[in-house]
Amino acid sequence: MEKGVSTVLAVLKRRSIPAIAAFVAVIGGAIAYLAVTPSKYEAYARVMLDDKRVSVSELGRDLTQVSANAPGISPLADQAELIKSQRVLEQAITIAYPQTKGHLSRSPVSTWELSRNLKVKIVPATNILELSYQYRDPQLAAKLLNAISQAMVEENIKAISSEATKVRQFLEKEVPKANNQLLQAEAKENRYRKSSGIVSVEEQTKSLVQSIATVEDQERTLLAQLQEIKAKDASLGQITNAGNLNNAYSSVRSGQDDEIKKLRAKLSELENKIIEARLRLTDEHPTVVNLVGERDALRAVLSEQLARVSSENQNVSANNFAGDQLSQELNSKFILNRIEESAVNERQKLLQDKKYDLQKRLEELPRKQQTLSVLTRKREEAAASLKLLQSKFEEARLTEAQKVSNIRAIENAVPPSSPSEPKLKVILALASAFGTMLAVGVVLLLEVMDNTLRDASEAEELLQLPLLGILPRLPGKTLILKPANRFLDNIGLVEPYRTLFKNLEFRSPEQLRLIVVSSTISGEGKSVVASHLAAVVGMLSWRTLIIDADLQRPVQHTLFNLASGPGMTDVLEGDVSLLDAVQPTEIENLDVLTCGELHGHPSQLLESIAMKSLMAEAAENYDLVIIDTPPLTACADASTLAQQSDGIMLVTRPGFTDKEVLSRCVWELTQNRIPIQGVVVNGMTHLTHKYYRYPIQGYQPRLPKPHKQLIGVGDSTKNPANGIRQR
Repeated sequence: MEKGVSTVLAVLKRRSIPAIAAFVAVIGGAIAYLAVTPSKYEAYARVMLDDKRVSVSELGRDLTQVSANAPGISPLADQAELIKSQRVLEQAITIAYPQTKGHLSRSPVSTWELSRNLKVKIVPATNILELSYQYRDPQLAAKLLNAISQAMVEENIKAISSEATKVRQFLEKEVPKANNQLLQAEAKENRYRKSSGIVSVEEQTKSLVQSIATVEDQERTLLAQLQEIKAKDASLGQITNAGNLNNAYSSVRSGQDDEIKKLRAKLSELENKIIEARLRLTDEHPTVVNLVGERDALRAVLSEQLARVSSENQNVSANNFAGDQLSQELNSKFILNRIEESAVNERQKLLQDKKYDLQKRLEELPRKQQTLSVLTRKREEAAASLKLLQSKFEEARLTEAQKVSNIRAIENAVPPSSPSEPKLKVILALASAFGTMLAVGVVLLLEVMDNTLRDASEAEELLQLPLLGILPRLPGKTLILKPANRFLDNIGLVEPYRTLFKNLEFRSPEQLRLIVVSSTISGEGKSVVASHLAAVVGMLSWRTLIIDADLQRPVQHTLFNLASGPGMTDVLEGDVSLLDAVQPTEIENLDVLTCGELHGHPSQLLESIAMKSLMAEAAENYDLVIIDTPPLTACADASTLAQQSDGIMLVTRPGFTDKEVLSRCVWELTQNRIPIQGVVVNGMTHLTHKYYRYPIQGYQPRLPKPHKQLIGVGDSTKNPANGIRQR
């Protein structure tokens, strides 16, 4: 959260000037608008759409009805649009400026201007319309607004009267047609009633349903009787063993015939004799044979007699004989039961036929009723239509004669006492809001368009490289290190460079000898950083040498106020030795090898064996050698020299270094396996204090003391001739 707030504050600080300019421009435009805009006065009036002013006829009430049945339709909205119509506005101007002595008074406003400045608003949850009109003259604004209210009421009266007239004219033609349709419908219904025989469908349906119920009751009664008869029939048949009706009849007749009785008695007697003879004699004995012959003859005669008394001359068994009175009575009951069963079945069949006929008639009734219902409905509709048209016709006549309106003015306009436009507070508030949004938009646009490095954390996050230090923006008088005390006596400027050197020293696995200082593009301050870093290192008793290897734009001789030659090019061409070419500075332990005379082919010199020898010799004679090289995007000099050094230190500048170019340069160095010591962020005074966690200016020594020669890493024996340490 704290980081986000600090980031926002940093962005606002960077873009404060364009943001303030945008905000001031909007406020200035608003003030100018207020100065040139004339004052306008706004008058108010109210009209109400009222359906409580009841007409004497229902049609009049319908024409003045406020509510709408269709969804999405608002009568108030319709009236609001009608108020601004050309016809109403022209009538309002005529009312406000009537004709005098045959001439029309000239209106100061046109209908177009009246419509443009007229506003109509629906008061929520009411049937009230609020009218407002703006004009330079308050008296005229109120007068025109009252005329509009009056014109709206008159227009509404005309509209309702016109609608009633149209309805009356229409109904005068439709009433005779409706009467003829009713007569035709009545005639069709009567003809169908006569042809179908339907008097009352409900009564006829009720009668048929009752008849069907009665038949069903009779069927159930017969079914119960039939079940009882069948039960008796089964019992009698089992007792009599008659089997069927003919057998039972023959059994009764044979039991009542005298000859058959005699024949059965003789037959029984012969049977007994045969049994006695067979007990004494064999079957072949003449006596037995004669008795059997007589028995067979007697049986034949008995069969003839039985056939005589049976129905339809059927053959009857000799055993089917009811000789006693009980058998005859049982067989008689069996016969009567069978006859009764046949009669019950016949009655049941008749009842089923009758029930089918009644059901068929009942099923036909709905079909006939449907046709009759259609004819009846048409007749009723025709009658209702005729009645409605006749009533509406009378209502239309009454409404046409009565002048009614559902709009009335409830509040007249009065001349306003104070102007309504321009609204000073509203315009200034809107201008402030818009100015703020515009300022924020400008800041965001500039931030999006700006692809340069913004702060140290962004550099570290973008490159994924060690952040060696954050250096302050140097005052102009300390850029040139002559006199050097202007820089070295200011602890607030020296300490960031000292921290930078210590970070380089601590992060290097071996003792530092050669460091290449470069940047991505020109203007990031890499030469100034190299010179001031060398000055601080020399102050720490390290024998330090700066080699100005920027053969394009050398500046180290200018920063130390030294002669431009002899320099590096002279040493590489063999005109002078390194020890003779270096120049001492006012800073103890610091020497400078200037660029020397510019060469036509600088890359040829830097790629030579002599350059490698020069760098090796410098590393042998000094504790630390700092090589100032051209920017990485200008040429390959920095990459060439960095391969022979302990690494390259990249200098960046917030608000100047392009992030895309910086990322590409780091990627190329990494791909080419060139060691990178880290990144230095140059020129961030407001973040330097935050980086070191307390203001460096508050940590000054109490009493200044003269500088003394410190003995440490840089302890050496000096050559009296040139001041270079001897190894």
